[in-house]
Amino acid sequence: MTRLTAGAATVPIRCARTCYDHLAGHLGVRLTDALVTSGVLHPQPGFGLSAGGIAWLDANLAIDATPLLRARRPVVRSCLDWTERRPHLGGGLGAALCVQFFDRTWIRRTGSSRAVELTPAGEQALRDLWNLDLRTVA
Repeated sequence: MTRLTAGAATVPIRCARTCYDHLAGHLGVRLTDALVTSGVLHPQPGFGLSAGGIAWLDANLAIDATPLLRARRPVVRSCLDWTERRPHLGGGLGAALCVQFFDRTWIRRTGSSRAVELTPAGEQALRDLWNLDLRTVA
């Protein structure tokens, strides 16, 4: 078992990565916080998608929630982040957001690991959509 050392705190996988099919690390946790703050999610135990959030996702990210709501998979699910020790967003919406981030080239993979990096376009999108500054995410 490998322990996370102080030096490992700056490694890219801690900053931003995929967790199965959704975003994790500092990026995933901050994005989840922004979704709660903006009212897309409400912070019930485990998160919940708000009615206003459904409209916001469609208008701002072209994410149609209808298939997510009809699927057997939970739409939103809290997933404990192993580096941040706080939840990030999993479930169908977490996966849909990850796909959007890749499709819009807001993130890109770094090597063959699960680590991703936020692109300049992604930094701008996070500022525009959620007034979120993640320049500390490498």
